[in-house]
Amino acid sequence: MNDALVFALLFVAVACGWLLGRRGARSAAQASQALPSQYYRGLNYLLDGRPDGAVDQFIGALEVNSETLETHIALGNVLRRRGEVDRAIRIHQNLLARPDLPRSQAHLAHLELARDYISAGLLDRAERLLLDLLEESDEQRDVSRMHLIEIFRSEREWDQAIDMARALLPRKSLLRSAASAQLPGQPVARQLAHFYCEKSLELLDAGSTAEARDALQRALETDPRCVRASLMLGELEGKAGKHRRAIKALRNVTEQDPDYLPEALPALRACYEALGEERALAEYLRQSLDRHPSTPLVIAVAEDLLEHQGPEAARDFLAGRLADVPSLRGLLRLIRLQQSQGEADAASSAHLGMLSVLLDRLIQERPVYRCDHCGFAAKHLLWFCPGCKYWGTFKTIRNIESE
Repeated sequence: MNDALVFALLFVAVACGWLLGRRGARSAAQASQALPSQYYRGLNYLLDGRPDGAVDQFIGALEVNSETLETHIALGNVLRRRGEVDRAIRIHQNLLARPDLPRSQAHLAHLELARDYISAGLLDRAERLLLDLLEESDEQRDVSRMHLIEIFRSEREWDQAIDMARALLPRKSLLRSAASAQLPGQPVARQLAHFYCEKSLELLDAGSTAEARDALQRALETDPRCVRASLMLGELEGKAGKHRRAIKALRNVTEQDPDYLPEALPALRACYEALGEERALAEYLRQSLDRHPSTPLVIAVAEDLLEHQGPEAARDFLAGRLADVPSLRGLLRLIRLQQSQGEADAASSAHLGMLSVLLDRLIQERPVYRCDHCGFAAKHLLWFCPGCKYWGTFKTIRNIESE
């Protein structure tokens, strides 16, 4: 919808809202003869292709009352989405300047003004408004908490984000579990689990390993399917020399979401090798590959074969798998295995070397991960999507070029 059409529709809303505001005092016919002059000046601005001036006239034309409040709110939202946050702020401040505005409508205007401030990056002002709404409005309390979570996440204030998210979780009772608030976006439990993970990272940086471990345990209690918490816990236990605990945490990833199993492989390998249980690792890799095939697992099994049975076994295994499920990364590993054999003549070896370099460049230029929710692509695993603001939605891209 182009701008002219948007503002044309809004000016229709002005006329309708103004007539409704006059209903009861006189008939609609009388009111139509007394439409405010700002309305006509606004139409002239619109026809002249000057929508900014049209908005100013519109604000002056539309009286604020219970029947026109939604029109004001709608206009403010349109302007905010268009990036004209200053105008949206002015509209919502104009609403709040009315002393006769009902309490519930004043709370709604406060919420919209807070959203304007968030869009403008004025997070401290938005935070103050939202904290006031927490105290004053039962109707807007949960939505205010969600916006406060957004602010605290932006400012990396994880303790405050955790407190707000916990307040949104359903309350348990002996008789029943209360239903969680029906709010847009991700489930609160998933977000809260990632907040605990972020807090754990802070604690690790401060050298508080025990508290960091506790934060990860709380993440898993909040969301038992939080892969990130299992990966972090496995890495933490492995560095502490508690390899059995680390293996248990890392193998839990298979039950949570097997798509993330390749992310656990380096730490798993290190733990099994520290215990001298390479055979147990090889068996686990084979079983995982049968149940959840992926290129990283194929390469991991090939590496194990290379170490224990030699390059020929690894090469034959990799070639057989690539015939069924081709991938650039698998092909690159196969070429390098072939190069390591040293069986080719000088010309063939040079060609293999050139092909290896070209494949490596091609792979490096391709994104490896993609957000399942919005499609945002990245070369490295991200736990928070900068596109849609969702947590834990990045997964390995499954195609020939990216795997």
